[in-house]
Amino acid sequence: MKASAFVYPWDVNGDPAAPGRIAGLGTAQVTLASAYHSTRALTPRHPRHRVVTAEYAAVLYPPEESRWSGHAARPHPAGDWAPGDAFGEAAAALADAGLEVHTWVVLAHNSRLGAEHPDTSVVNAYGDRYPWAPCIAQPDTRAYLTDLAAEAAVRPGARGTELESLGWYGLAHLHAHDKTGGVPLGDAGQYLMSLCFCPSCQDGYGQEGLDADGLAAAVRDALDPVWRGEAPSAGGWPGVEKLLGDTRANATRAWRDRTARTLQEAAVTAVRRAAPEGFQVLLHADPESYRCGANAGVDPAHILSVADGVVVPCTGDPGLVAPFARTGRAGAVLAANFTVVSGMGGSPATLAADAAEARRHGATELRLYHAGLASDGDLAAVRSALAGR
Repeated sequence: MKASAFVYPWDVNGDPAAPGRIAGLGTAQVTLASAYHSTRALTPRHPRHRVVTAEYAAVLYPPEESRWSGHAARPHPAGDWAPGDAFGEAAAALADAGLEVHTWVVLAHNSRLGAEHPDTSVVNAYGDRYPWAPCIAQPDTRAYLTDLAAEAAVRPGARGTELESLGWYGLAHLHAHDKTGGVPLGDAGQYLMSLCFCPSCQDGYGQEGLDADGLAAAVRDALDPVWRGEAPSAGGWPGVEKLLGDTRANATRAWRDRTARTLQEAAVTAVRRAAPEGFQVLLHADPESYRCGANAGVDPAHILSVADGVVVPCTGDPGLVAPFARTGRAGAVLAANFTVVSGMGGSPATLAADAAEARRHGATELRLYHAGLASDGDLAAVRSALAGR
């Protein structure tokens, strides 16, 4: 199976050995960040630094002034962690090493947008704003994300893109010094805490026959036992229905599914319009549409009618790719994404077996997270696994 490794520009720029080292893993492709959220990242082998602090969500290239002139919300170029056209510099070096370059674009995960434009953020049933989570129901936010997708995806030299967080974001986010794990919420509690009650979403619930104020009160009532330590007894979507009631739960899901689907359709269309012929468009995706996060919850059949394929989080569960395979969509890229950084919960030593299991469930390609963050030992295990394919 074809494999691609995730990489940041700062893993490559200033390190002449990096392109050859990444190519030597046995990957044919790299997925190189072009728009990314705030982070703090190790660079274990870089000759100039060991820690990179990306202070805010940024594009890692100079944004096109003509595209963003007059827009209230606009992407910010990176600071000294990725100056100038950091993406372009890294992409050229990686291509010279024989690697096919695809862009890695993070969309609805942007704490700077939430700080500068608070009204764009998801608002929970208690009135708390999530500045890291733009509400994808708001027209101006949808337009911003669609324009950003097109610009950040189609960079010079890129042969394709992988769009991350192109859907709902919610509570589950590793925010700075995150301390939200004191009460186990489970799948159902996470969903209720991720429901948005901004004006756009309140109108949307009304379209589904719900009173937004009554829904918010029902969410708070449903969560009261959870705050007291009574964890939801049912997991997955049945747990949501038990907490909120079937009618309310399914109405909220209908609104959120429709909102995410239309945004995904618009963003992919915008990317294709800007891209050369043959440009590949993939989405980071979870096969349960009610889930929030970097891997947007989707309906497998729908998303494979929109995009060329998906990148699916398979660390710990290679079978998560199976619902996409069952659609029978010929030619779709079904990329099983495995964390290969031991210190982040990955298991590079079992990559060969995990990849074989993912292939049995229908995976056609591999994604490896993350070539820049992994130790030398982890990378050696990856090389060994890919050599035995």
